Amino acid sequence: MDAITKERLIKLAEEEIPIHKFLGLKVTTLEQDFIRVEVPYRSDFVGDIRKNRWHGGIIATIMDSVGGAIGVANFKTPDDSLATIDLRIDYLRGAKAKPLTVEGKLVRMGNRIMVTKMKAFQETVLVAEGKGVYNFIRS
Repeated sequence: MDAITKERLIKLAEEEIPIHKFLGLKVTTLEQDFIRVEVPYRSDFVGDIRKNRWHGGIIATIMDSVGGAIGVANFKTPDDSLATIDLRIDYLRGAKAKPLTVEGKLVRMGNRIMVTKMKAFQETVLVAEGKGVYNFIRS
């Protein structure tokens, strides 16, 4: 992927997709088969008010977005598209009131199906991992 394409995709991910902008998602690494994003903690992301932990739905949304971003990095034309078929998240421990790092890796790119694996970390602690299956539509 050339530098201009990478810059355009990062801008798309961070500024043009409304949910990503709302979450404050920042791309730190982007390749065709790997992405890493950082998401700052905000008090309105809390799901467990007793322990001040991230809401699992917010984590799942970020992980789905990361999986989808790998697909976008593999588009051949602007008319290509994708849609989530299946998303599985395993929550391994509560995510504390700190920033979240999510990584996604391409597992398989078929003619119509793409599979990714994602991991969510806080510092070096793995808090969730998952798998995304996407319908990949080339125009």
